Amino acid sequence: MFPIRYRASFKTGDPHNNRFKLEKVKVVSYGIGVIGRRLANHILTKKGVEIVGAVDINPEIVGKDLGEVLGWERLGVVISDDADRMISETGPDVVLHTTMSYLRQTYGQFVQILGHGVNCISTCEELSYPYATEEGAEYAAKLDALAKEKGATLLGTGINPGFLMDTLPITLTGVCTEVDRIYVTRQMDAATRRIPFQKKIGAGLTVEEFRRKIENHEITGHVGLEQSIKMIADALGWELDEIRVDPVEPVVLDRDVASDAIKVSKGYNAGSKQKAYGVRGGEAVITLDFRAYIGAPEEYDSVVIDGVPPINQRISPCVHGDYGTIAITANMIPHVINAEPGFKTMKDLPVPHATPEHMRRYVK
Repeated sequence: MFPIRYRASFKTGDPHNNRFKLEKVKVVSYGIGVIGRRLANHILTKKGVEIVGAVDINPEIVGKDLGEVLGWERLGVVISDDADRMISETGPDVVLHTTMSYLRQTYGQFVQILGHGVNCISTCEELSYPYATEEGAEYAAKLDALAKEKGATLLGTGINPGFLMDTLPITLTGVCTEVDRIYVTRQMDAATRRIPFQKKIGAGLTVEEFRRKIENHEITGHVGLEQSIKMIADALGWELDEIRVDPVEPVVLDRDVASDAIKVSKGYNAGSKQKAYGVRGGEAVITLDFRAYIGAPEEYDSVVIDGVPPINQRISPCVHGDYGTIAITANMIPHVINAEPGFKTMKDLPVPHATPEHMRRYVK
């Protein structure tokens, strides 16, 4: 017979009791593209999480076993293009959604997921803080109402937007008695990133080709600058006069540079850069400076807060975008399960943290 103090620690259902078998968190992977595959691979290595379903519309992988598509042995999870059926049959705790960047493209998918009363975490950039635009705010209100009606929680997150240029600076202001201005910079050497990303930023094009493709929307700038600025401003209670986003600009170097896949000659475009500003009283009180190009001399993420005390935070090299995105998406699972129903943003939920132990240990 154990003394009382020990018997109490072994009570049935105690998530910290190693003798109690913890139930796995059930996940459906919605979107099996590049990020979706990396996220699924990560989830398969985590303790206390089980992929019970997978959804995609790519005819080349629909009907195939997810494990085979990922390069694993068969998992017994067949990729389906019928999300409703998949969610109904598997009954997941959360859907991890990685499809597209814009709410007008993904809104119907969120309605579909929430309609089953299932939690959802998405890497859709505009979902990170839809209130930056009137259209986005309308989507957010509808999704919030539906989520509350069905008893589910919806979150948009990612490395950027979702953390580096919004949640991180918001958190850093927590040690300030005064905040006057915030300047956030993210600089990446695109040579260390995926080839599709290098092409997305127009690396290797002439300046004229770059500008034409930007104008025709064949390539785009960074999605999420407006959302990040609005999130920071709302967290601090700042009413902005406007959010101004500069046009995407080419990065032209005075030397030849190259990645493993793309050679950029001197005078050609090596990537892209873009700034956005939160303006208040005629002054930019929030500035976001995003740069991604082949040949960047240094990779870093920095947050400079002009306040009391002043903050100068720097991460070097910068956080890898793909790894950061899959990590924060997975790490937010317990926060979303624990949250009250409704649409949430990163500033609404507890501080994110790693989840190296069994996932159920973090679920209340």
